[in-house]
Amino acid sequence: MQTHPITGLFGAEITGVDLAAPITDEVASFLRQALADHLVIVLKNQAISEDQHYALTRVFGRPAVNPYAPGPEAHPEMTYIVKEAHERTGVFGGGWHTDLSFLDQPPGGSVLCSLEVPPYGGDTMYCSQQAAWDSLAPALKDLLDGRRVAHVGKPYGIKWAPPLEEQAMKGSTKRGDPDADRERMHPAVLTHPVTGRKGLYINPTYALRLDGLSEEMSRPILQELFAHCTLPEHSLRIRWEKDMIVVWDNYATQHYAINDYHGHRREMRRIAFWNEGLPAWAPEAA
Repeated sequence: MQTHPITGLFGAEITGVDLAAPITDEVASFLRQALADHLVIVLKNQAISEDQHYALTRVFGRPAVNPYAPGPEAHPEMTYIVKEAHERTGVFGGGWHTDLSFLDQPPGGSVLCSLEVPPYGGDTMYCSQQAAWDSLAPALKDLLDGRRVAHVGKPYGIKWAPPLEEQAMKGSTKRGDPDADRERMHPAVLTHPVTGRKGLYINPTYALRLDGLSEEMSRPILQELFAHCTLPEHSLRIRWEKDMIVVWDNYATQHYAINDYHGHRREMRRIAFWNEGLPAWAPEAA
């Protein structure tokens, strides 16, 4: 088993692992450490079944149901992300975000498998919240460390719902939920329980305001932070191939599905996972 860094700051491709075979304790330990160290890991040429997808997810945590995009009744934890060739809507996951950060307990990460990919386009971008923290101005670190941020589920609620024509996966996602508009407070800064590295926990899709400040007062600060997090120096871009798997840490990264493949079909299969949860990353805030 080998690890090949993708950028100088985060992300790695893993080789020498066959996920169609039973996952041994040695392989599981290697994958968990690789995710802790690199935050995004890529495994190519892995044509795995649904059962094998579940087995891989359990390496990192307990498979989780996305309450706003559940899978089929027999496998509610398994979300199929599909955009048909004729669709001209937005794409599921478009825009920088951290998955479901507006929940009381957001998922710790996801395992995403490519089933059908366009001949070009449909890439996914990631940014490291740890790299963003490391390069943040000291004054902003002082402002954020120990502070909380309000998160709301804008795409899934009522108050900030996007126009119908921009909504992706119509009929497969739950929309118009008033509870998604309720503020949930989470720490602005998290500490990785394995590596001890600090990282920001904000994103432009769900982060609304800083605790103690209004939306209006928070807006310029958050806009500066959002731009800082997604600098090219903090980012990587994954070009998908068929039968490719990407696993990411949802507490230490943001991601962005690029909507540039009109006229081509794209299908992905994803399972999110719960692990130790946010309290393990911010025990002082628990």
